[in-house]
Amino acid sequence: MTSIEADLREIKESIRELNQKIELLLDERESMAMMKLSERSLSAFLSEEPDLYTIRDIRAVYR
Repeated sequence: MTSIEADLREIKESIRELNQKIELLLDERESMAMMKLSERSLSAFLSEEPDLYTIRDIRAVYR
């Protein structure tokens, strides 16, 4: 019976590790989705905003 118990412990540990990895992947996926959503919403907002500097202003600084 100890062999079966040891196998069960090993399986449980493997399941715990897999669950942790799945959680990390889901967290990363959620973060990426939120970043993409922010990027899209900010892009629409920023495209309507006037530019603070012109290309001419930037060229003057870098000469």
